[in-house]
Amino acid sequence: MSGARPMRRASREVRGLTELRAIVDRARVLRVGSHDDEGPFVVPLSFGYEIGEKDDEPVWTFWAHSADEGRKVDAWTSDPVVALELDVPLGVIEGDCACSYSYAYESVMAVGTAVRVEDAAEKLHGLSLVMEHMAPGAPASFSAEAVDRVSVWRFDVRALTGKRRA
Repeated sequence: MSGARPMRRASREVRGLTELRAIVDRARVLRVGSHDDEGPFVVPLSFGYEIGEKDDEPVWTFWAHSADEGRKVDAWTSDPVVALELDVPLGVIEGDCACSYSYAYESVMAVGTAVRVEDAAEKLHGLSLVMEHMAPGAPASFSAEAVDRVSVWRFDVRALTGKRRA
């Protein structure tokens, strides 16, 4: 799955599913870009993810939880198209002068649709993926009341690209 526009620095593009997955595994925050009547905004979230397959292509889905109300909920409800960003910082690249300094990183950017999950079993699935990503191997359980109270969001990705600056 790739974006419509070719990457300007093609030599930095990360293409393989194994490499893309490794970046997402190392990322700790999913940033979701949206807009509303107040303008554009970005929300950092804890997340989980899964990769399915359709027509021999990977299908990425990200999961997050949130309060049941607020700016992001209003925005995602009125216009569910979102931008997603994850990154892994690799440190400063030093140069001879300030203008030649740079930053090493790995990143994934995507465009998708925010879907509020209502089904209790699907909410539990999403919450389990979030907990597994954030605390791999740690036991996690959720009461029916907690699952009912929390909002769970699924981000169905339609385009995803990866980039690396070593």
